Amino acid sequence: MPIDAAKALAAEPRSAEITWDHKDIQLYHLGLGAGVPATDPDELRYTLESGLHVLPSFATVAGAGMGVVGGLSSPGIEVNLAAVLHGGQSITLHRPIPVKGKAVTTSKVAAVYDKTKAAILVLRTEVADEDGPLWTSDAQIFVRGEGGFGGERGPSTRLPAPEGEPDRTVERPVREDQALLYRLSGDWNPLHADPEFAKLAGFDRPILHGLCTYGMTLKAVVDTLLGGDVSRVRGYSTRFTGTVFPGETLRIRMWRSEGRVQVAVTAVERDDATVLADTIVEHA
Repeated sequence: MPIDAAKALAAEPRSAEITWDHKDIQLYHLGLGAGVPATDPDELRYTLESGLHVLPSFATVAGAGMGVVGGLSSPGIEVNLAAVLHGGQSITLHRPIPVKGKAVTTSKVAAVYDKTKAAILVLRTEVADEDGPLWTSDAQIFVRGEGGFGGERGPSTRLPAPEGEPDRTVERPVREDQALLYRLSGDWNPLHADPEFAKLAGFDRPILHGLCTYGMTLKAVVDTLLGGDVSRVRGYSTRFTGTVFPGETLRIRMWRSEGRVQVAVTAVERDDATVLADTIVEHA
């Protein structure tokens, strides 16, 4: 059934209360590969509750991070989940995320774009606590076969290639069990754990969550170029362009300019196949 863009955009936002504490944050950080070496002071800020910092990409899993699934059940949207891909993700931070929180999350379909052979849904989630706004998150969802309804094509998210050699390049290994640990933060899709299900989806083995790669990349930028200070991050956006398999190695290239870092992420073992593109970390 085609997407009814007008109905989707006119639907009332959905609100719910979410909570989290240090255990949720520690589990999320461990799912990104934090804690190696276990006694390194730079890693303890992600794993030890007495001095815990919150990586801003935690916003994608806070309250079990199921805003995308909820958005796909909005009025005017009836799609085959097998045709759905997570095309991109952005977060705008209004202030640092607290270690313990209770907040109200409000979600809506913010935009519907017609790419002729596919549709793109922008699912927006705004989160605020009693002290005011915390973050705004946009998930760009690519739905194959749902275009051609005569809607706006939407803006291009492609960025010019950065000039010159990267300012920093780091490599981050993906553990064999990393998807199994990351999924405990709320994404239970069997694609990331069940070999038989992965084969049905066209993969020879389970793949890593795109949002895990997203979080690993932000951690690498914060640790490498922002002095480990998570509070400096103001915004973070990317486009998902490829898959990552547990056991592979991410190569993360960073180009720094005033107030932002442009990043490219590839899979080392597959001839630097691109997995994240048009990636920007905005910072103070």
